[in-house]
Formats: sequence, C-alpha cells, structure tokens
Amino acid sequence: MKKLIIIFSLLTQTTFAQINIIPEPQSIQKLTGEFTLTQNTKINIPNSNPEVRNIAQYFAEIIAAPTGYKLSISENVKFHTNKSINFILDEKMLASPDKYTLEITPKYIDIKAHSPKGMFYAVQTLLQLLPKQIENNSLQKVVWKIPAVTITDAPRYGWRGVMLDVSRHYFGKEYVKKFIDQIARLKFNTFHWHLADDQGWRIEIKSYPKLTSVGAWRVPRTGKWWDREPPKEDEERSYGGFYTQDDIREIVKYAQDRYITILPEIDIPGHSLAILAAYPEFSCGGGKFEVNGGWKFYKDVENTLCPSNEQVYVFLDKVFGEVAQLFPNPYIHMGGDEAYKGFWEKSPECQALMKREGLKTLEELQSYFVKRVEKIIQSKGKRMIGWDEILEGGLAPDATVMSWRGMKGGIAAAKQNHQVVMSPWEYVYLDLYQGDPNVEPQTYGMARLKKTYSFEPTPKGIDDKLILGGQGNLWTESVPTTRHLEYMLYPRTLALSEVLWSPKEKKNWNNFTQKLESYFPRMDEAKLNYARSMYDAIVRTEKDDKGKLKVELSTEVEDLDIYYTFDGTNPDDFSTKYQGKMLSPPNSATTLKVITYQNNKPKGKQITLTMKDLQDRIGRYKMIADMLDE
Repeated sequence: MKKLIIIFSLLTQTTFAQINIIPEPQSIQKLTGEFTLTQNTKINIPNSNPEVRNIAQYFAEIIAAPTGYKLSISENVKFHTNKSINFILDEKMLASPDKYTLEITPKYIDIKAHSPKGMFYAVQTLLQLLPKQIENNSLQKVVWKIPAVTITDAPRYGWRGVMLDVSRHYFGKEYVKKFIDQIARLKFNTFHWHLADDQGWRIEIKSYPKLTSVGAWRVPRTGKWWDREPPKEDEERSYGGFYTQDDIREIVKYAQDRYITILPEIDIPGHSLAILAAYPEFSCGGGKFEVNGGWKFYKDVENTLCPSNEQVYVFLDKVFGEVAQLFPNPYIHMGGDEAYKGFWEKSPECQALMKREGLKTLEELQSYFVKRVEKIIQSKGKRMIGWDEILEGGLAPDATVMSWRGMKGGIAAAKQNHQVVMSPWEYVYLDLYQGDPNVEPQTYGMARLKKTYSFEPTPKGIDDKLILGGQGNLWTESVPTTRHLEYMLYPRTLALSEVLWSPKEKKNWNNFTQKLESYFPRMDEAKLNYARSMYDAIVRTEKDDKGKLKVELSTEVEDLDIYYTFDGTNPDDFSTKYQGKMLSPPNSATTLKVITYQNNKPKGKQITLTMKDLQDRIGRYKMIADMLDE
C-alpha cells in the first residue's frame, strides 16, 4: 500500500507541478508524463530551410555544454519518430507569424509555427521547461526531464525593447552579445543602443574620425556622478572605447540570428558634448570642449549642436548615412531630449534664423532642427523616432515618439495620429532605485519591481494600433560595471517581458513573484547578477496633524513578516512583529532597524535608518517625480 502511495505521489508531482514560464504564455495545458532528453534524441527539421536549421543548431549548442549531448539535426525525415524534437512549419498560422505551439509528450516534442521567428520563441519556452542546470556552462549530472504540456503563445506587442546606454560607460563587444542573448531569452525583439552622449561617442564614423579618436575618450572618474571634478589639462584621456564598423556588423548579425533588431541612437541636438570635443565648430559659442566625466549644468557648459550652422546638417547627413548602412532597423533614433537652449538664445545667427523662418520660440527653433533631421533620416530610407521632447514646437510630420517623461507625451503624440513607444521613467527606467536607498547602490528616483510590473503601455481612450509597444531603459551614469548592469536589469526586465508579451488578463503579480522563486536559481546557474530587493521592507514616513513622525512598513511580496527595533539592536523573528499600524518612534529612539522573514528564515536585507533619515525622506520621492515631470 505504501508503494502505491509513493507512486501516486510521484505521478502527481510530475503531472500537476507548477509550470513556470516568464513571460507567461497565452495558454498552458498540463499533460501526463514527461519527455526525457538523452544523447539519442533526434532533432528533425523541414527540408531545405536554412533559417530553421540555424534555430535548431542554436538550441543544440545551448544545451551541449550542460548535457554533454551533441544532438544530430536531420532534414526530410518522418516527424514523430521516437524521442524526437520536431520543428514543423505550419501554414495554418499565417495570420500570426510570431505565434507558436509547443507540444511536449513522453514520446516527442513538436514545435509548430508559421515562421522561424515563432519557432525561436518556442525554443526559449522549451529551455525554461528544462531543469535549471541547463543554464550552466559546464557538464551537469542531471536527468533532463521536461514536463508534458501543450503551450500556445504569441506576443501582445510588436515592439518589446530594452535600451542600453554605452556612452556613460563603454561595454565591450562580447558583453553586448551576452546582453543580447539574455534579452532574447525573455522574448524581447528590440535592442535600443544609445551610442552617443556627452560622455562618449561609441560608433566609428569614417567621414569624421575624430568622433572616436577624441570623442570616445575621457579622464577616468569614480564616485557620485553629479559630484565629479572636471578634467585637468595634464590628465590622460584613457577611459572609454568604441565599436568599429566591423564590430557593429558582427553585433547586428548576432542580434538578427536571435530575432532582435538594433535601434541605433545618436542623441542630438543636446547631449552632444562628445561631438563638440571633436568638432567645436558645430557649437554656437565656440571654444574648447572636453568629453564629460560626470554631470554638468549646461547653462555653463555648451552641449548642443547649433541649429543655425549649415555645416551641422552636412555633418549629420554623413553620420546618418553611415549609420543607416550599418543598421537594417527601419528606424533611427535622433534623441531630441533635454536640449539646453540658452546658447541658442545668445547666438546672433540663431536669432537671425528664427526671424527669417518666422519662429517665435526656442522650442520652435528645436522643432525646425528636428524636422530637418527627419528629412535627412528619410533620405537614407529610414524613419525617425525621438524622445517626447520632439513634440515641443510642433512634431515632425512622420516622426514616431518614444515617451519617457510619463505617459503624457505618448498620449499627445497618439492624439496627433503618430505612432508611439511607451517608456515612462517612473515604470521602466532601469537605473532607478528598486529598493530602499539605504541598502541599494546610489542612484536617483524609484521604480520598484511591482511598479514595473504594473506598467500598462496602452492608455485608455487611445487607439491601440498607434501604441507599438514599450521599452525599458538602462542609463548607465551610475552603472560602471557589467555585474552592476545585471543587478539593475534583473528582475525588472523579467517583469517588463511579461508586460509586453503576455495577454493583459494573464498578468498576476503574486503568480509572477512565485515564478521568480524558480527563475532566480536558473540565473544563479548562469552566473547572472540580480537584485532581491523585492524581499526588503518598504519604509514610508509622514507627519501627523501634530507634526509628529509616523512610520509605515510594508512589502512588495506577500507572505513576508516584518520585524523591527527602535533600541539599536539587530532585529530577528524574536523582535517586535509589525502588525500593519503606523508606528510612532519612541522619544528617545535614535535608530529604526527593519528586516523581513519568510517561513521563519531571514529573507530581505536589514535596513537601518536614523531618525534624521526618516525625517529627511518625507516627500523626497514625490519631489524627484515632480522635477522629472516638469
């Protein structure tokens, strides 16, 4: 009788175990049993289809190191042979080229899609169904069982993007490939590459070699971004780097093989100090310029191209001409954000241009510049996209808007019948704090994991056909290393992948956090860094009617217990448990210490805050939000 109970228990675990896929598929139907991957498993593909062969080879190469198996790939064979993985092109799926079905039975695995791209997405799902050790790069002693299941899936949005800023800190070619691999595993399809800014120009332009010989290098600096001292005359400009055009072609091909298109950004007319360091004649005021190693007030340091200088447009024509040849993406991103116009106001040439063109405001002068840039980009066979500042002074006729200052820019653009990519800072800026600033690396603003997961790209009342999708942005002012880059990306990009891929009705925060419990060990196997900040306590403060400090504690994740002390001792599960009511610190208290537990074990980091810290944070993040919304 005991043997029967054990057997039934094992069958139940196999049949009814939770299927954890990120992003959540459209539908999952659990079946009985499991498929066991062995060295004798065969991969079958359609005859004479090199694109499908490449996907099959991609799968075989990923699993080769951890399994030790070198699976054979066969064409023009009978599908559903025993223990086979079958890539099947299905003409019935013509209406949804990205759609796929994945059927896993004890005898075979069928991957069906109308297009190879759909098959590629199915492979990402299949990899998540394998044991976590599949993410390891060394041989693992594991029985490679895959639960029997039928999955039908397709993306919600056509634009599913992640932006990486390589200007503030340069990340080499091989790491960029690793970054592409990781976002591909989450079914993103757009890599927005921020290649030029005040702190460095990163792409070889043969027409203007000083962009990289001068503009790609600056003095090394560490510490707070906004407190860094300016470069000195005798310091070596040794920090930086750039991608050659051959590097770019290699990376573009690498991304294409993973069904990711690269969106290049050349940020103009502001954020152009690296350009001016190389070619100061493109400024309004003239003088000597240095590639910046930190943050500056640009009322003191000019960082904008001069819109009244015709040579600027000759320069941009050549730059965008070379960029267009390197990137097959139909769009080129021209930035357009945060352009300080004080030097334009002082420029006699700019004032003469405004008078000649009938431009009443400096915003209209920027619009004049943007519209000329759009014509240049269109002359290269591309469409222009820019940050939502390009709305100011009048939107260029065919421009697409990427809305970062909240949703309002995207809504305004859509109401003018322009296409939009939603990228609001408060939801998807991946360089912001994701936990309490007291225990996180220093940055600015706040975008917790739950906030990112709550992002809804399509506003009410807006034609959903105009919302192409959404995007997360990783600015790297405060991200100097690849390990920290990963810490800021994950798990927020996991949340964003589900926002952009999964059906809206399938989103469920509690289910998502439970899935992360099984996904984090996979990232450990892959040696990826990630934040566990969602387990930390959230400490909010306010003043009551009498001006006394009140403290509220909470968590993002359910089933966490919060313990705290005011007496200077380190809390544990024998300390006072938070019961959901606002706390009034004792008059003699100097420090609040907080920690979370789950199932009687520490889960989050201990947070220590002085009474001054608690007083100082009243309204702080609202102030930052208000500043960014101005």
